[in-house]
Amino acid sequence: MRIIAGAKRGMKLLPPDGDATRPIIDRVKESIFDVLYKYNLIEGRCVADLFCGTGSFGLEAVSRGAKDALFVDADKGVIEILKKNIAKAGFGSQSRVVCANAFAIGASNRSDDEKFSLIFVDPPYVMSAETGEKSQLGGLLTLLSGQMAVDGLVIVRTEKRINLLDNYGDLRIIDKRIWGQMAVNFLAFKK
Repeated sequence: MRIIAGAKRGMKLLPPDGDATRPIIDRVKESIFDVLYKYNLIEGRCVADLFCGTGSFGLEAVSRGAKDALFVDADKGVIEILKKNIAKAGFGSQSRVVCANAFAIGASNRSDDEKFSLIFVDPPYVMSAETGEKSQLGGLLTLLSGQMAVDGLVIVRTEKRINLLDNYGDLRIIDKRIWGQMAVNFLAFKK
């Protein structure tokens, strides 16, 4: 697991202990960022990495020019590894770490009222099995619509067999990609 492009290209990330997290593999991360570049949502933008684990997605975005990243995870052990990865990359001034349940706070409000252009949502698969409007994931996606910039995207990673609804509040699915046993859904504001 490493940062694959940008200022910290090739930097190895400290791995999580045990199998509590599912780090995203480099090939899939590269493919996701290829999609994001066509929307111009990285350089100078604010990013949130929810259920962040060791911070692979958020750190990749900052390495590629994102203004800053918010990292949210409820596991204190994982947060300690994340903080080491942030320090190793030298991204301390561009990172904010919150140890909390992302389903409850989403991409918690920024102090400067700027909204997030990119929000990566990667809950444990067991927590994303239910996808209805009243599910934990459905509630989170509705919450995120108030924390996201109008031209932003929410990226949700689930197991391949899980199907999200077409719409969650003001958000709708605009793209879905499948890699191996995982699906990555891209959601944007309805037009």
